[in-house]
Amino acid sequence: MRDIKIPQQRHPEKAHRPDNAQPKKPHWIRVKAPDGDGYRETKRIMREHKLVTVCEEAGCPNAGECWNQGHATMMIMGDTCTRACSFCNIATGKPPEALDPFEPGRVADAVQKLGLNHVVITSVDRDDVDDGGAAHFAQTIRAIRHRSPGTTIEILTPDFLHCDPAVLKVVVDARPDVFNHNLETVPGLYPAVRPGARYFHSLRLLQRVKEMDPTIFTKSGIMVGLGETREQVRQVMDDMRAADVDFLTIGQYLQPTPKHHAVDRFVTPDEFAAYEKAAFGKGFLMVSATPLTRSSYHAGDDFARLSAARQERLGA
Repeated sequence: MRDIKIPQQRHPEKAHRPDNAQPKKPHWIRVKAPDGDGYRETKRIMREHKLVTVCEEAGCPNAGECWNQGHATMMIMGDTCTRACSFCNIATGKPPEALDPFEPGRVADAVQKLGLNHVVITSVDRDDVDDGGAAHFAQTIRAIRHRSPGTTIEILTPDFLHCDPAVLKVVVDARPDVFNHNLETVPGLYPAVRPGARYFHSLRLLQRVKEMDPTIFTKSGIMVGLGETREQVRQVMDDMRAADVDFLTIGQYLQPTPKHHAVDRFVTPDEFAAYEKAAFGKGFLMVSATPLTRSSYHAGDDFARLSAARQERLGA
């Protein structure tokens, strides 16, 4: 029986690849090991509700800080992804189980028990499901709204690449407050970094959300340190703005194991600050660009700033 805790079984498609050296992290990236009462309580609630978190599965460096505050990003639709992106630490392969119809209710109950003002819900890719999990996302949003009507909801979705285009409306009609879909990297690196996806499909997905419901905030993020150039990053910014994306996140790529895509370099904090300045200059309502930025890092605080920025722009 497969055990996804074992690296060779977790990423079978990477098992025979040559190792890529993992360079020593610079001082500005190191974080404390997860601990604390808040961390343990959050973990207890996740286990009690049999929920998967991207914080654990993707090895997020910010898990300790976020979980101590009760902020866990729940990952729905299982723990096994049908894609095999070279940067990602989530287990890959054919998911062993169908979607769990009771999962949306468990997620909603956990959100209520954690007392979250803002929650981020993400998922694995489920190319084995006809609608890519669109209805499951919608059911989860509605369940949270029912149990915690004051909680704002941010979703981080797959690309629904192999689905009927109409499935996107199912998610949009559930009216999340923020619709996030990450482009992850520059288009020239897609064959090596995100081979199962298509850059312009993902970009168009974000644009279609805005066309369907202009009131929903759209958000997308990329990693740097994979081999991209600064000019390519700025072109991605322009592409996102052309698709009317509101919120951009940029963070440092960290290599999960020697079998994953190599780190090309560690981008300095000054470079991140320059990216942030450039992005605000291009018209984004909100930008988070730091070495430890991740899609859901400080998402609640960022949502408040995002809403305030929209009000200020509308007032202007």
